[in-house]
Amino acid sequence: MTRPKALLSWSSGKDAAWALQALRQAGEVEVVGLLTTTNGAFDRVAMHGVREALLEAQADAVGLPLWKVPLPWPCPNEAYEALMAAACARAVAEGVTAMAFGDLFLEDVRDYRIQKLAGTGLRSLFPIWNPDTAALARDMVAAGLKATLACVDPKALNAGFAGREFDAGLLAELPPSVDPCGERGEFHTFAWDGPMFRRPVPVRRGEVVERDGFVFADLVPA
Repeated sequence: MTRPKALLSWSSGKDAAWALQALRQAGEVEVVGLLTTTNGAFDRVAMHGVREALLEAQADAVGLPLWKVPLPWPCPNEAYEALMAAACARAVAEGVTAMAFGDLFLEDVRDYRIQKLAGTGLRSLFPIWNPDTAALARDMVAAGLKATLACVDPKALNAGFAGREFDAGLLAELPPSVDPCGERGEFHTFAWDGPMFRRPVPVRRGEVVERDGFVFADLVPA
């Protein structure tokens, strides 16, 4: 029996990687691609700031084609929604019937995604929705998921965490006000190894810079 085809919204971070693992383990859909918005002006993953070269290496390492949606900079919301609508139309034309997301508990974000997919021919999937994020973070580390903090919101977390590994030591040092998975935007990660990867993505930390109110660790292909 042929399984339904799904795209996975791919930020390059640990939650997206964990969602991929969950979808593969459940086996109810076939993940046929990773959909990523990029900053077309800077050739980086939108928000996370990860270089496209690393994004491409990451997709190759998990064994899936990458569907890049380059966004203009700056990008008004109507432009973003038009480009995403075009990506959804392409997906439907290619036989995809679902879009999966690595969201954890932000209901307004979840509701927005459901609303925007309504009428497109794609249903929304949330394979890791509503976990205990402290337990989830520990499970990720225990399973061998390797990720590096690529972006930190210094209003929520000390800038010195940028570029650190997402590991047990980091979890122990996070302030109680910070979600252990960074779900409220306290930090964003780049996942480079784990059970969902066929091989590690060689990466090293470059310069740490502050830009637009966030602190970015520039990750470089090693």
